[in-house]
Amino acid sequence: MKKQLFILLAVLSCAAPLAAQPGAVYQEWEIINGDTLPNIHVKPVWVFSRGADLRRFRKLVAAVKRVYPVAKIARARMAEMEAELQRLPTQRAQKEYIRGIYRQIKEEYTPVVKHMTRTQGKVLLKLIDRETDYTAYEVLREFRGGFIAGFWQTVSRVFGQDLKSEYDAEGNDRMLELIVRYYEAGLL
Repeated sequence: MKKQLFILLAVLSCAAPLAAQPGAVYQEWEIINGDTLPNIHVKPVWVFSRGADLRRFRKLVAAVKRVYPVAKIARARMAEMEAELQRLPTQRAQKEYIRGIYRQIKEEYTPVVKHMTRTQGKVLLKLIDRETDYTAYEVLREFRGGFIAGFWQTVSRVFGQDLKSEYDAEGNDRMLELIVRYYEAGLL
């Protein structure tokens, strides 16, 4: 009995340092052909050849951390609005509902958006497209009209943004997609 207790304590003392390694997210054990093997899941490590790439990556991570919750809220609000607009009987009631939601969103998010950087604004536009499957221009055109959408597209182009930019998870936005997935998994 003492021998079995000693072996159990020895195994546990050897396993504890593995679980406490820096960068390890969690550890699980697998039994393969009667052997117990540790399976340690490690946080991702990115390596960049240039310092500028590392700074750009860190800036993108910070932008995603700040902006992604707003994009998730936008998706929820958009789904709620679409359901409510389907329920309303007349176009006049729909326009009144849209105006009310517009005022509410403007009042709530103007202070947040005013303090965003250009990078955070670009990331927000991309993530809104990712979450809702509509570009920011399409959302404006749908809910506020073509003239207002065209006006804001022109203003955004003056400041180096593009409301019509689409999210391309396999192409230009590959790194952004990777960061969002790690953020959703809690690894950032």
